[in-house]
Amino acid sequence: MDRAKDYTSPDWWRHFAPGLHVDDPGQASGAPPFALPEPLARSLPERLRHEGYFELRPHQWGVPLPAMAEAIARLADRRLPTPFAFVYDEFWLMFRQLHALLEGMLGPGYLRLPDFWAWHVDPRRGDSGWAPHRDKTWETLRADRSPKSLTVWIALTEATPMNGCMYIVPAHRDPTYGTPEDRDWQFGFADVRALPVQPGTILAWTQAVAHWGGQTSAIERRPRISAAMEFQSADCEPLNQPLSDPASLPAFAERLRLIGKQILQYDHMYPLDGEMRALAERMQQT
Repeated sequence: MDRAKDYTSPDWWRHFAPGLHVDDPGQASGAPPFALPEPLARSLPERLRHEGYFELRPHQWGVPLPAMAEAIARLADRRLPTPFAFVYDEFWLMFRQLHALLEGMLGPGYLRLPDFWAWHVDPRRGDSGWAPHRDKTWETLRADRSPKSLTVWIALTEATPMNGCMYIVPAHRDPTYGTPEDRDWQFGFADVRALPVQPGTILAWTQAVAHWGGQTSAIERRPRISAAMEFQSADCEPLNQPLSDPASLPAFAERLRLIGKQILQYDHMYPLDGEMRALAERMQQT
C-alpha cells in the first residue's frame, strides 16, 4: 500500500469509516454545547483544587460515540497509529462541545494544545494503559492549586478494572502533588482510586495529578476505547506549540500535521516502522 498516497487522502479516510466525516462544512456547526446544572458547574473548580480531577457521568453527546469507537478499533486492527482517528470531524466536535465547561476551568480565551491521543486497550493482547505518570509538572498549577492546563479524557466504551480503566491519586492524598518534589512518589496504595466508567463519561484532571491506565485481564474480551485532548489557559506560556482556537475545527491538512507530530512524539511508546515514520515526517511538512 502506498501510505503516502492513501493515508493523506480525505477520500481514503471517508471510505475507511463511512459513518464519520472528514472536513465536512456541514459538521462545523454541529454538536450542541455540553450543558451542566449551575450548582454542579460551580462546584467543579473546587473539586479540581481539592482532588485534582472530576468525573461527569454519561452525556447525550452530539456525535456518534459507537462509530468513533469502531474507527479506533479498525485502526488498531490494521496496526495503524490510533491518533489517526483525529482525521474525523467528530473527534474535534466532541471536545468542542465542552467549550463553556473548559472556559469555566481555564478562563476566557483558553487554548487547545497540540496534544491528543486515542486508546484501544485490548485484553486479548494483554494490553495495559499508560504507566503511572503526571502529564506535566507542579508548575502547571497556580498558587491556589487551580490549573493552568487540563487533560480531558472521554470514554467511548465501558472502562472497568478488567479492561484497563483509569486510576488516579487524588491531589489531597498525594503528599508531593503541586510541589517541586512531585517526582518523588510518596502516596500509599490505599490512596489510589479506580475510575470505572460508562461510555460517554468525562474525566478531567490537572496536569500535575498522578494517574495511569490499568493492566487488562485475560478474563475480559472487550477493549477499553477512549480519547483525550489537552488545553491550557491563555495567560501562561505555551506548554506546547502550535496552540489553536478550541472553537475551530482544523482543516484536514492541519490535522495531518498534528497527527504526525503526535505519533512521532510517542514513538518511544508505540515504535514506528520505517515507512510509517517517513510518512509522519512528511505529514508534518504538508
